[in-house]
Amino acid sequence: MHDGTWRRLTVRISQREEEYVKFIQKMVIGMGARAWTYREGRHRRLYVVEFSRGLLSDHGLRTRRDQADYARGYFDAEGGIPTSPSEEPYLYFAQKNRSDLVSLRRLLGRLGISCGRMHNPSRRMDPLYWRFYVRRNSIRDFFRLVGSWHPRKAKRLASMTRSL
Repeated sequence: MHDGTWRRLTVRISQREEEYVKFIQKMVIGMGARAWTYREGRHRRLYVVEFSRGLLSDHGLRTRRDQADYARGYFDAEGGIPTSPSEEPYLYFAQKNRSDLVSLRRLLGRLGISCGRMHNPSRRMDPLYWRFYVRRNSIRDFFRLVGSWHPRKAKRLASMTRSL
């Protein structure tokens, strides 16, 4: 839900990749709810899926699978991966909500995925922006346990993992 906006009656998730928005729509419909998609603005490359807030009211992180699913969604929304195959392999999570990021880092640790320290990459540029990396020796575990459903990130993560 990190790319999502909680509205009064709905949840709204936006992404640049229309394919990913359509994927979320199919998941919501598969759960027995309605979901609709649209392109925001005439000249923007931003796609939106909306669905009822009630769909998520009873969900929690009860099992390891729930935790891995949550980490996957977090990565798809807030995670980073190199765009070029020639770059050194790395994965990171970044955002401004430090406490939320700390909780995610702990959750990944409980899943057996080793992470680097939480840090601010540039206090001068943005003192409220936080980041941590998945340690290189845990990238394969991350791929196996968590993975990605984001079309661009999933391809790059699979390719990067094969090269390790």
